[in-house]
Amino acid sequence: MSISKENIEIKNRILDLERRIEDMHLDFQKYCQGIETRMPDWEQLQRELLQFSKRKIYDMVLSKQMDRVLYKFQNRKNIWRRWVEKLQTASRTKDEGETTVPLGGKDS
Repeated sequence: MSISKENIEIKNRILDLERRIEDMHLDFQKYCQGIETRMPDWEQLQRELLQFSKRKIYDMVLSKQMDRVLYKFQNRKNIWRRWVEKLQTASRTKDEGETTVPLGGKDS
């Protein structure tokens, strides 16, 4: 395979990974808003990114693009974790509020 064809394939794969990060970000927003019931599988995407990033990329521009996509994923992953943590905290607070006896209840 010629270098230019290989570079085109690498470029397309990097663009696909970046698009999937954006799609996952939207999916996480839907999950945190309660539109989706299942949390997106960010770990699978992370494994794919890591596996692809181990590949030697000799073109400097493509290498920098890959670094940018990896950085973007790490930033988004931190955002997703904060969102899920907030969601879980809100859920726990709501559950605790339902299990406590309200003022003026049976014990008053």
